[in-house]
Amino acid sequence: MFRRRAPKKTTFSHADSSNRRQEEEFRDAKLSGRLEEVVEAIQRLLGANDDFVIRRLHVFGRYPAAIFYFTNMVNQLEINKDVLKALMYPAPRLRDDISGERLKEAIFLDSLSHTEVTLKRSLDSLIDGILRGKTVVAVEGVDEAFVINTRSLERRAIETPATEQVIRGPREGFIELLDTNLSLIRYRLQTSDLKIKSMTIGRETRSRVAICYLEGVANPDLIKEVNHRLSQIDIGAVLDSGYLEQYIEDNHFSPFPQMQYTERPDKVVANLLEGRVAIMVDGSPLALVVPTVFNQFYQTVEDYTERFLLMSAIRLARMLALVFSLIFPSLYVAIISFNPELIPTEFAVAVAGGRAGVPFPAVIEVLAMEVSMEVLREATIRLPQQVGGALSIVGVLVVGQAAVSAGFASPITVVIIALTTIGSFATPAFNAALALRLLRFPLVILAGTFGLYGIMLGLILILNHMLSLKSFGVPYLAPYTPGSFQGMKDLIVRAPLRSMWRRPKFLFSGDKQRVDQNAEQKNDVLDPRKKS
Repeated sequence: MFRRRAPKKTTFSHADSSNRRQEEEFRDAKLSGRLEEVVEAIQRLLGANDDFVIRRLHVFGRYPAAIFYFTNMVNQLEINKDVLKALMYPAPRLRDDISGERLKEAIFLDSLSHTEVTLKRSLDSLIDGILRGKTVVAVEGVDEAFVINTRSLERRAIETPATEQVIRGPREGFIELLDTNLSLIRYRLQTSDLKIKSMTIGRETRSRVAICYLEGVANPDLIKEVNHRLSQIDIGAVLDSGYLEQYIEDNHFSPFPQMQYTERPDKVVANLLEGRVAIMVDGSPLALVVPTVFNQFYQTVEDYTERFLLMSAIRLARMLALVFSLIFPSLYVAIISFNPELIPTEFAVAVAGGRAGVPFPAVIEVLAMEVSMEVLREATIRLPQQVGGALSIVGVLVVGQAAVSAGFASPITVVIIALTTIGSFATPAFNAALALRLLRFPLVILAGTFGLYGIMLGLILILNHMLSLKSFGVPYLAPYTPGSFQGMKDLIVRAPLRSMWRRPKFLFSGDKQRVDQNAEQKNDVLDPRKKS
């Protein structure tokens, strides 16, 4: 019989399946060396699957054994060549009778021609290996089974990231397989300081989660806190990194994202070099980066691959669009409803003429147009790509013109909403743009109720909330507050790369110096005055 530890106290609801009870029953069972017990236990747990295979054989022609695997998750050629052939046809030096520990050593050291072979003794680890696409070999008389990594899954090709447009930089994006994603990071960080720690989260999915950081750069307390928060998660399934994000963020009720996700390996590497930690999940092409501050959401990788003067101007335009998309509709409502004297006379006459046939107050008109735009945006995203572009053009031109002609909205309101929507598209991070879109609605209501005072009240509340936010202990508005002169070089505008020689102060990195600021030397070797 299997050797078992003391059973754990476990309560089951009536909805639990019999397979779950069997798995709990054998969770702590240890192999005793009897092949038929192993076959029976694994057959009970996995035998109901049509793609599950149990292949019996005789190791070296004498010792009964069995191979277990899922046909759709393994490389059949590897099994045939590196496992079956190696076990069934022994080397001449192994033709003598061997048993017990000697048999195990002969199989492990002399027969299996595969680089990824481990010995497991618990039945639970064997089941976990089979479910992950590995091949398990159990031999009569051996109290440990051989777990061989023969996993082979159909994968999506590495291609340009779909959620982040690349202007200048690598065209590679993460895919769903975790091992491939980790290789993309190691390809760019070829240093022994890069550490990757793995854990399993999810009772049903048993998803592999990898924590990546640079030893000596990332703060040890940050690494410990990331491990602690992830280890506390008890969930049935982890289908994407977004599941983990919702469990480990500091404030669950804030509209602002407290961690950054990205599909670009170069972006992850850049954050690791600053002292942050990346979290990756097997099955998800999006990596989480912690901790995160607000200024990261309007910055792009291209800000650092182009010259600082040009990208500083573009970043200013991006910041203007961000503020524009948040307050422009509410500012329009407040001025039209409470302070029309702030508008120049000629423009005020034109606005009044455009609103002459509109039966709704400005606040209702703007809210209705905003809701219509959000519905149109959502419909465009959900429709097939071939139809989505055509619908967006039809929605903006035809529906907007029809609304004006029908007297449902004024021309100036359509222009305001259109400019606001374009401004929201200029925010690189989708989750940050979504938060700003959500906050536009209460700001419009406050503007329609209290005018400019309502806008100021709303902005003060938003700013106060952002000041109270933290991401793994880092203030959300750092390095605005607490202030850091070195950090200010990469906020509204970007300073030259050679002047940003220190890592962000608020991350408390181990190695604070990023580059040697005195290393640059230039000589005019082709100066005509020197050559003449």
